[in-house]
Amino acid sequence: MIEVIAFVAFGIALAALLNGRKTTERLESEIAALKEELKRIEELRPAVSAAAVVEVAAQTETAQGTLQPAEPAAVERQRLAEISKGDAIFGGPPPSQDAVEKASRGEPVVAAAPQASAIDSVAPRPKESLESRLGARWAVWVGGIALALGGIFMVKYSIDAGLLSPAVRLFMAAVFGLVLMAIGEFVRRRAVPLVADTFQNAMIPGILTAAGAVTLFGVCYAAHGIYGFIGPATAFGLLALVSLATVGLSLLHGQALAGLGLFASLATPALVSTESPSPWSLFGFLAIAWGATLLAARVRRWTVVPALANIGLCLWALAYIASATPFETLPVTLVMLVMIAGVGFVWPGATGDEAQADLPEAVDGEPASPPRSSWDHVMSPPLAAITVTAGISVLLTVIAMISPLATASGYPVAEFCLVVAALAGLGAWRSYALYPAVLAAFTAIVGLWSMTASSGLLTFIDPAFPATIATLAVSGRTAMLASMVLSAVFIALGALASNLHLKDRPPLATIWAAIAAIVPFALIGMSLLMTGNLTFDLPHGLFALAAGLVLLGLAEWLPRRDGQSETIALPQLFLVSGSLGLFIIALHALTDGLATTILIALLGAAYVAATRLRAWPALPWMMVGAAIVVLARIAWEPTIIGAQDLGTTPVFNALLAGYGIPALLLALSAFELRNWPDVRARNLLQALASLFALLTVAILVRHAMNGGVLDSSVPTLGEQSIYTLLAIGASGILMTLDVKSPSPVFRYGSMAVGVLSMLSILGAHLLGLNPYFSGELLGSVPFFDLLLIGYLLPGLGYAGLAWYARGKRPVPYVAAVAVTGAILAFAWATLSVRRFWQGESIADWKGFQQGETYTYSVVWLVLGVLLLVLGSRFNAKSIRIASAVLVFVAVLKVFLIDMANLEGFLRALSFIGLGGVLIGIGLFYQKILSGRAPLPAQPQTSVDIEAEPGQTA
Repeated sequence: MIEVIAFVAFGIALAALLNGRKTTERLESEIAALKEELKRIEELRPAVSAAAVVEVAAQTETAQGTLQPAEPAAVERQRLAEISKGDAIFGGPPPSQDAVEKASRGEPVVAAAPQASAIDSVAPRPKESLESRLGARWAVWVGGIALALGGIFMVKYSIDAGLLSPAVRLFMAAVFGLVLMAIGEFVRRRAVPLVADTFQNAMIPGILTAAGAVTLFGVCYAAHGIYGFIGPATAFGLLALVSLATVGLSLLHGQALAGLGLFASLATPALVSTESPSPWSLFGFLAIAWGATLLAARVRRWTVVPALANIGLCLWALAYIASATPFETLPVTLVMLVMIAGVGFVWPGATGDEAQADLPEAVDGEPASPPRSSWDHVMSPPLAAITVTAGISVLLTVIAMISPLATASGYPVAEFCLVVAALAGLGAWRSYALYPAVLAAFTAIVGLWSMTASSGLLTFIDPAFPATIATLAVSGRTAMLASMVLSAVFIALGALASNLHLKDRPPLATIWAAIAAIVPFALIGMSLLMTGNLTFDLPHGLFALAAGLVLLGLAEWLPRRDGQSETIALPQLFLVSGSLGLFIIALHALTDGLATTILIALLGAAYVAATRLRAWPALPWMMVGAAIVVLARIAWEPTIIGAQDLGTTPVFNALLAGYGIPALLLALSAFELRNWPDVRARNLLQALASLFALLTVAILVRHAMNGGVLDSSVPTLGEQSIYTLLAIGASGILMTLDVKSPSPVFRYGSMAVGVLSMLSILGAHLLGLNPYFSGELLGSVPFFDLLLIGYLLPGLGYAGLAWYARGKRPVPYVAAVAVTGAILAFAWATLSVRRFWQGESIADWKGFQQGETYTYSVVWLVLGVLLLVLGSRFNAKSIRIASAVLVFVAVLKVFLIDMANLEGFLRALSFIGLGGVLIGIGLFYQKILSGRAPLPAQPQTSVDIEAEPGQTA
């Protein structure tokens, strides 16, 4: 045994000798390099011009008046001593030997500027050689591992040889561990000032201390787990003492040793087993170990070790929840609250908000970086490593606590709300904890939803579950109270965050305004839908009303807190939107049916009316939001009050109020905003008002023409014709509004309605609902029949719209409208001929008569001539082209159809009539062209019906 100890001592001495020799050689090489650099400076000095010397001297004399007097020698020596002592803490380089000598003589010391010198650009610092890595770094790491293994092998050898008793072997191993730690402290005091800068990640004292800690940890475990010399309580205490002492020594030896102590602390409860484990003892020790690690990290400003400590504590909590059935929720909750409090008070604590900008410089030893913006401050990566791991650890734990697989002892609703509120409070108080705050908001919504949904599912499967096995379900009242409590907490935290961060960190205040608006809306809305009474629910309604008023109060308070409109615009938008959402929830809880729809529209109009009192940019958009909610209600229930209660009375029913009042309020709101600076809100309200007006008329028509039924009857040509006439009228109304009050909504909206109506003509009037294909009866009274409302009136409407749109809309649009009117007139004339010969039913299966075939040719030619006259009267090229097309169709019909199907006098009459009409058309065009022939060089001055001002036909 003595030989082994002597061999170990000789190895340590030899390693120290070799390391000291290599250190001396390295210092000598550095001194030689410094001498060479000084020699180069002497060589470069004569090259400096005299003008530059004079300029530097002048700048020096100017700056002398503003320089502070040099510090006294004693103060300077004390400052350098503190820097030398704390260089390992903050990671910066130690003072140079020249600075130390000047301070000892009382001479002032000037700190070197961070800029690179000329020597740095001439002779860059060489990279570390392979010899240096092998000799100064890897040797240290391997040596530490060898020492730890040596202690273990020494104990194993004594066991195998049977030389010593177990107690003596454990005692000698413990002494060996303590000796290693003592040697580590001795080497630290002697060697750290020389090698801390270059080899700080391979410090020999830290390696020796770590080896000693591992040895002591093994001794304590062997004394309990292998030999049974000590009981569980004593073993637990000794292991805890070793691990905590290792964490304490890490203040002197670095973050790696702190990690080792943390690992030992986390492993201690697993190594000491007992028949009746106590969760209070377990989490009490883990909380102490976690707190000690956090305190050490606070002193040395570490970020890796506390992040690992957060993860380790979370893993222990998850393991306990998964293994214990049932588990005690209170110790788990308290340890999570300890984690939140530690992050808020200890590390990062106040340092995260007050000195966060200095953290990278202190850790890395780099020169000062440019000033950071408020957003960079919030999103700082060094502190995010701590706060994000803490937030995720806490939330994973509470989610595991409320999971259905871990609720044998009941849903811990109160504990869940407490932990989520505490984590959100940390995010509102400390700017660096933004990520945990957002995660807490998300967890609050998802967690309460999961608890309520699981309870609802169990109740649906077996209604007796809540009464017989109360632990498997959360009552509706409990879920409602939890939603209300968390909603109030997040609103209060939003107000706190706005008060703390609105001026200094506007992005943070904006995010918290969004959280304060979204979380209560989501929680209360979810609670009402899943646990409330949708007909009348007073608790949900009153709370939503009160919460909405509080958000409005916060929006009113923002300008008083910070008068800059660009700073508060976005937070105010979120708060006002949240108030609208909560008021809508209150209306759904306190009212029903038609009253809810009308009151939502009135609520949006009230926000618009408030623009007379407050010039908040968000107010007009609330009417837009209210209109969207009304549209959603209409989509969910088009009858507003239910099909069974609607009745069959045309026009004067619930549809008129449910559709018409929102349309009227939208129109009044758009008029109220006629002088509002933001034209986007006004234009959107105008578009919504037009849409609601069309919906109102269309739904009333369908209700009247289908006997009070909206969704069961098959559409008819008469009903579709009403919609087409409404679209033509709406296009004209929007065009008139655009003339009186120019607006992109009116301009493009009128054309969009016109285009959609023209597409409906092609799909419905000419094809799908055409009586020739559908077989629908036209009516017993000629002329005043289905063809009148289905073709002639829409054709006249399109003709009038084209005439009214000339000069106001683009030429292609006006031409398309005019041609659509001509097509409808052609369809009316053609189908009227068939009605004359076939009666009420003009279905295609009835075939054609010879007289009917001849009449088509006559009518088409007459119609073509009529269109030609109208086109010439209004100088409308599009109508004249339509006339030419119609005449061409008539010519084809005569030569292809009449020649084959007509006989005798009708065939001759058909060709004679065609020839006469064509000759008449030719004479008409010759007269027009000859009348214009004398002025061929002059431009045409007539304006086409679809031409805009300044354009010629």
